[in-house]
Amino acid sequence: MSAVVWCAAGSLAAWLWLLLCQGGFWRTDVRLPPLGAPDAWPGVCVVVPARDEAAVLPVSLPSVLAQDYPGRAEVFLVDDGSTDGTGDVARELARRHGGLPLTVDAPGEPPAGWTGKLWAVRHGIALARARDPEYLLLTDADIAHAPDSLRRLVAAARSGGFDVVSQMARLRVESRWERLVVPAFVYFFAQLYPFRWIGKTGARTAAAAGGCVLLRAGAAARARIPDAIRHAVIDDVALARAVKRSGGRIWLGLADGVDSVRPYPRLPDLWHMVSRSAYAQLRHSPVLLAGTVAGLTLVYLVPPVAVLAGAVTGSAAAAVLGAAAWLVMAGTYVPMLRHYRQPWWLAPLLPFTASLYLLMTVDSAVRHHRGRGAAWKGRTYARPEAVPDER
Repeated sequence: MSAVVWCAAGSLAAWLWLLLCQGGFWRTDVRLPPLGAPDAWPGVCVVVPARDEAAVLPVSLPSVLAQDYPGRAEVFLVDDGSTDGTGDVARELARRHGGLPLTVDAPGEPPAGWTGKLWAVRHGIALARARDPEYLLLTDADIAHAPDSLRRLVAAARSGGFDVVSQMARLRVESRWERLVVPAFVYFFAQLYPFRWIGKTGARTAAAAGGCVLLRAGAAARARIPDAIRHAVIDDVALARAVKRSGGRIWLGLADGVDSVRPYPRLPDLWHMVSRSAYAQLRHSPVLLAGTVAGLTLVYLVPPVAVLAGAVTGSAAAAVLGAAAWLVMAGTYVPMLRHYRQPWWLAPLLPFTASLYLLMTVDSAVRHHRGRGAAWKGRTYARPEAVPDER
């Protein structure tokens, strides 16, 4: 058999394995279940790290302040060195809308070895400790919550005995590029971290979605959050791993009523969102990068190439195997498109979207090796190997 046929057969085998053995990653039914009220509602402090978020706060912050929570709850917005008046906007929104008590504070510039967001989270948790909450809700400044969001998160944590309950917020899908790229972002995440494995006792898989993380305060102290992960660029996954390693139980699922309002209207916006941390996901390893490029090529790019090659050369085997792999690929993507209320015909375009992610990942590695490190909102973070461990 030709090399194309062998590659197409390998791609089909990979897709059959992913379909049957990768934790049902393609399913979208891991959601917070309907839950009864606990006997007593525990105290919760909401920590919102914010850097230059004046544009999105008018949409997101009122929803946080308006939480219909029966217990004691308070919001701490940490202004992480903003230059656009984020703190003043937050105070004005609290004055205008009312709701939960809001404290706005600023921690100053992060010291060496800290990413800005985690330094802001540390400051917010320190402020919250004075209220002695049982739970901390870590939520990004661009996340809008349904009125019962906090209530449902706490009920899920209490009834399930979880130390972390996290929801993957529904990202915005309005522009042409958002429709093409965003559902695939969540699909690829679930492929790497199948949600069913994350919540399973004894399973090693650990992940969270940083936009919405309910964290038991005792578990945070036991896992030394955020100090133990102070240099992490992908802070949500690092947080989940730290809690799980310290003996905690975690849960992650898709959200209903937790939405990101941040727009990514152009391809460069989405490109930067992915490339800023993609190489960090690979632990800055050239070997893992090469494996990832090879894997993405075999799994996502070979099927359409095999179909085309089969049509050109008259190889029925290449065309049939490539088409079968492409069909399984598209079929596993349809549930995520439905979750995002997008048409099914976007599913066959997944190889093109995967090629974009491949290029974003390579670009992330190139930026890293040119000494730029990960960058976000005007900050460039040092390479991990250049950061001293002060423990």
